[in-house]
Amino acid sequence: MSKPMRLPSVSDDQTYFITSGTDGRERYFAYSKYAELFIDTLYHYRKELKFRIHGFVVMPEHFHLLITPQGITIERALQLVKGGYSFRVKKELRRNFDIWQACSRWRVRRLSHLHR
Repeated sequence: MSKPMRLPSVSDDQTYFITSGTDGRERYFAYSKYAELFIDTLYHYRKELKFRIHGFVVMPEHFHLLITPQGITIERALQLVKGGYSFRVKKELRRNFDIWQACSRWRVRRLSHLHR
C-alpha cells in the first residue's frame, strides 16, 4: 500500500487543482441550500484573503477548485473550506452528519505551469 501524497508544510504560493468528494458520494450539493452554503463559505474565506480562487465547479457529490493559498498551506486552506462548511451546515442548517470523505482521498495537483 503506497503512502498518501504529502503536501508542502509551508506556504509556497502555488496554484492547486483540488477535487474532493462527499462521504459515501452522497448528493448533498444537488440541494440548493447545501450548494449555496458551500459557495458562500468559499467566498467568505476568499474575502478574508486566505486564498485566491481562480475557478470552481460544484457537482452533486464533489467539487473541483482551482486555488492559490495566500500565506497559508494548502492543507490549511482546505481545512478552512471543508471545516468551515461542515461547521456552518451543523449550525445554520441544523444537520449533524459526516459530509466529507476521508482527507487522504483528496486529489491534489500542483499547477506550476499555469499561465496567470
